[in-house]
Amino acid sequence: MTTTAPPPKGLRDFYENPAVPVASGTPRSRRQARMLAAALGPGSAGRTRTVIDIGCGDGTAAATAAPYLTGHRVIGIDWSQDALRRARTRIPYAVRGELTDGGLPLRAGSADAVLFSEVIEHLVDPDAALDEIRRVLRPGGHLMLSTPNLAAWYNRALLLAGVQPVFSEVSLRAIHGRPGREVVGHLRLYTARALREFVAASGFEVVRLAGAPFHGVPRPLRPLDRLLCARPPLASILLLHARRT
Repeated sequence: MTTTAPPPKGLRDFYENPAVPVASGTPRSRRQARMLAAALGPGSAGRTRTVIDIGCGDGTAAATAAPYLTGHRVIGIDWSQDALRRARTRIPYAVRGELTDGGLPLRAGSADAVLFSEVIEHLVDPDAALDEIRRVLRPGGHLMLSTPNLAAWYNRALLLAGVQPVFSEVSLRAIHGRPGREVVGHLRLYTARALREFVAASGFEVVRLAGAPFHGVPRPLRPLDRLLCARPPLASILLLHARRT
């Protein structure tokens, strides 16, 4: 007789499950880190900047970014205690906090930059999340946001064929109607245009939108996926750099 694990009681239980992936591929992390390093400039005495990685997960993305941010202070924040335990093995600073229920454990205007890596697609209230990020950023501070692209080149083809797009999910228990094997809890997806408009409406000036590849693309198609990063509206992952107004 085959048995299945009991369904999660809610999103918190779902994300506390160690089997749920909490890190994406390193190509996206490296591209995002290079964008942030170019925006901040080199760190030195008197020029140390505070970079907050909100939703740091197991710390993989922050650890990948750290070599590009030498001289700057990187602090990971996550509400999952299990994720924080793993993060503390990879980055020096990782503290508990969340975007709702009292907000982040930071003073207003205390951060120079925020990494927000593939978190927004998991949120029930992304508007409140960007409000909180704007609160903790200093005026002119940098937001580096990444999220899967609903209009990625292969999703356009899948929709034409009547197939559920990659990254989208209709259940927290199983995959239905789309390629892939992992349930990751995506609630919202953005096109390049929608992401630009949403971030601008939240009190940020969009500086740049770039693309990044997706590690889950089948190997024979990866060269094409990397090539199409040059056209962000078609890229697998959207990388957006914005500044707090």
